[in-house]
Amino acid sequence: MLIYKILRAPEWAALQSKGETAGAPVDLADGYVHFSTAGQLAATAAKHFAGEDGLTLAAVESAPLGGALKWEPSRDGEDFPHLYRKLRLADVLWSKPLPLGPAGHVLPEEIQ
Repeated sequence: MLIYKILRAPEWAALQSKGETAGAPVDLADGYVHFSTAGQLAATAAKHFAGEDGLTLAAVESAPLGGALKWEPSRDGEDFPHLYRKLRLADVLWSKPLPLGPAGHVLPEEIQ
């Protein structure tokens, strides 16, 4: 199952240059890297990245993350994937821009 991480431009650049990241400030504060499923992605983008442009969407296969990935209740009691280790560039299957359109972020076709 693919899970998704939205990264701001400096976060994506740091992941590419360092090969790993502990995440955004909210990830550091919470102690894990926040991910969303395909079905949770639009709401995550709208709630946490409203009006932000220059974002990158990274897709990660959940199974290889093993026990470092925990599914925990979050928004509206829904289980979200949380990674309890650094996200590695090697974990990323693909990345795409997550552009801001007139009605919010435009998700890639394969997620819509």
